[in-house]
Amino acid sequence: MDALPLTRTHHQRLREMHRSAGWPCHDAIEVDLLASGFLERHFDAVGRETLRVTDAGITLLAHAQQRNRARREAHEQLVWRVAQAQRREGRIAWCGLSLRAPLARDDGGNEWVLASPDVFSIRRSSRADWLEPVVHEIKVSRADLRADLRRENKRKAYLGMAGAVWYVLGRDARGRAIGDAGDVPPECGVLLEAPEGWQVLRDAPRRAVPALPHHVWLALAQATPVPADEPLQALL
Repeated sequence: MDALPLTRTHHQRLREMHRSAGWPCHDAIEVDLLASGFLERHFDAVGRETLRVTDAGITLLAHAQQRNRARREAHEQLVWRVAQAQRREGRIAWCGLSLRAPLARDDGGNEWVLASPDVFSIRRSSRADWLEPVVHEIKVSRADLRADLRRENKRKAYLGMAGAVWYVLGRDARGRAIGDAGDVPPECGVLLEAPEGWQVLRDAPRRAVPALPHHVWLALAQATPVPADEPLQALL
């Protein structure tokens, strides 16, 4: 029998089973993992069934962990490059902020959404109307890009807190771009990682934004701006 195609959901279930007591769920994901040999069934003296991760399952988890670690490192490096580029342009940049943004509801009220832009930056200015807040969202895998673009409220939150929003697209292990301007909604700009710096696939539309609200200033005051010439890991 041909090997079954496994998804991220399969890997997540296998990790959960490895951490748990092994009680079965009896669903399709579990059936796939059993059929592929990554889980095996065990019965105790009174016939109660539990599941255990096989050696093949452990190997699969180890390989998935290595891929995830490589993606995280690539993401951190690209975040750092973008933040440093903002600093060189005379801006103040922060990485990994958690900012609340109000989204208008149909009933006239607001729904507050928590958003964590990879890079948030403002101009160095004492005038509130000259700050020009900008969000850069960094993506280093096509799967992550596609999943992120389905989160419309997240994108609306970014557009509500910044005068310009950029998606910065990395490259895969073969040097191929993970996407292009056609993958990203037109209200956002698109930058592509390039050996010589950045390639602008589409400029970000500029919008006037209100003065930064109190809760944003409070978040900025409690965070540390990105310094120069330090590895990103030092900030974590």
